[in-house]
Amino acid sequence: MPIYEYRCTSCGHQKEVLRKISDEPLTECPQCKQPTFAKALSAAGFQLKGSGWYATDFKGGSSASPATTEAAPASSPCGGSCACH
Repeated sequence: MPIYEYRCTSCGHQKEVLRKISDEPLTECPQCKQPTFAKALSAAGFQLKGSGWYATDFKGGSSASPATTEAAPASSPCGGSCACH
């Protein structure tokens, strides 16, 4: 459930509230009881730190690719010169 920040435009009271997305928004201020309590814009509750997955995981170009080696001919009585291989 997301945390919403509410602010009253009458008295200036601020409060963070844990609410479901489907819940109706709060309108009554718990301090002054006026119907002027509304959601306020606030910063996101997480930070991306470090180089992150986007810089290391799906980067093209310099990543190491699986080695493609050709199989050496198997030793056989004919020395690999016939069409049986």
